[in-house]
Amino acid sequence: MTLDPAKTKVLVAMSGGVDSSVAAALLVEQGFEVIGVTMQLWDYGKNEASCDPTKEQGSKFDTCCSLDDVADARLVAHKLSIPFYVLDYQEDFRENVVDYFTREYLRGRTPNPCVACNTFLKFDHLMDRAARLGCDYVATGHYARIERDEGAGVFRLLRGVDANKDQSYFLYSMTQERLSRTLFPLGGYTKPEVRALAEKYGLVNATKKESMEICFIPNNDYAAFIEKHARPESIIRGNIVHENGTVLAAHDGIHKFTVGQRKGLGFASGAPLYVTHIDAETGTVRVGEEEALRRGAFGIGRFHSVRPLQNDEAFEVKIRYRAAGAQGSLSVHPPTGDLDVPKATFRFREPQRSVSPGQIAVLYKGDEVVGGGFIDEVEAP
Repeated sequence: MTLDPAKTKVLVAMSGGVDSSVAAALLVEQGFEVIGVTMQLWDYGKNEASCDPTKEQGSKFDTCCSLDDVADARLVAHKLSIPFYVLDYQEDFRENVVDYFTREYLRGRTPNPCVACNTFLKFDHLMDRAARLGCDYVATGHYARIERDEGAGVFRLLRGVDANKDQSYFLYSMTQERLSRTLFPLGGYTKPEVRALAEKYGLVNATKKESMEICFIPNNDYAAFIEKHARPESIIRGNIVHENGTVLAAHDGIHKFTVGQRKGLGFASGAPLYVTHIDAETGTVRVGEEEALRRGAFGIGRFHSVRPLQNDEAFEVKIRYRAAGAQGSLSVHPPTGDLDVPKATFRFREPQRSVSPGQIAVLYKGDEVVGGGFIDEVEAP
C-alpha cells in the first residue's frame, strides 16, 4: 500500500508501553496526522487488592493498562505533540474478556484472553472511534505485517520479522475490511531496534520492561482469580483418575487444571503424569503418561479465514502462541443454518501433544496467517 502521509490521519492505540509509543513516533516522523488513544480496560485498584501501591513490592504484579501506563502514554503523546484521549471500556472488557476467561476455565477449557481482547473488543472500538474522529487508519504496536496482493485482490496478514516477538497469532480474526484500514508500523522491526528508536525519540518509557502476565491476573494466579470472581456453586470438584481407571486423588476444582499440565496435580506419583482430559460434566480430571497426550486431529469452532481457502489444503498450525508449528490439512465445514458459523477440522501429519480445548489454533502458509478458531473436540491418533 502506498499512502500519502500528508493526507492520511491515523488513530494509534497507545498502551503506555514502548512498542505502541514507538509506533506512534514512527508515524509522526513519517508525516502522518496522528491521534493517540488509550483504552482504560480494568480498574486494578478497585478489582485487585494485590495492586494496592501501599503493599510491599512482592505482592504487586507487572501488567499493561494500569494508571501508570495511562500516564506514560499521555507523556509520550505530549512529547510527540499529538492529541490524546483516554476511553473507558471497562464494562465491555469485563464482559468480553474477564467473564469469558472465568467461564472457560470453569468449563474445563483453556482460554486465551489476549486473542479475545483483540477479537471482541479492541479493534471493534478502535475502528468505531477512528471513524468518529475522521481517521483513515488505525495503528497498533503489534509485531505483524500487512501486504496488499494486487493480483489476488486481497490483503495478507504476515508474521512480524522478529520471530521472538511476532504477534500475528493474536490477530487471526482480522477481516479484509479491517486489514484495509490497519497499520502495523513495527512489523518490519526487531525488539532491540524498537528500543533503540525509543531512545532516539527520547521517550519516557524507552527502558520500560515488558508486561509478561495476563493483564488482569494478579501474580499470575489464575485459580485464585477465578475463585474470587466466580459463584461458589460454579466450582466443579471431582476426582483425578488415571487413564487406566484408577482413582488417584480428589481435587477441589477443574479450574485448577489444563491439558498438558504436569506440576501442581496435588498428589505424588512414581513417574511423571500429565493432564490428558477434563470432563466438566463429572468433574473428572484424567491423567496419564506423556504418550497419552498425543492427538491426531481436532475440531475448530467459530472458524474464521482471513482470505478464501480450499478444503483439504495443507497448512502449518500453531495450537498455542509459543508452540512450534505442526503440519497438517484443513477441512472446512460450511454453516448448517442461518445462525451457525463455519467449523473446521485440522488433521496433523504427525500426532501432537497437549492439544487443549478452548485454546486458539492459528493456520499459516509460510509467513502468512490464513485463519483460525477455537479448539473444540480432539481426536486420538
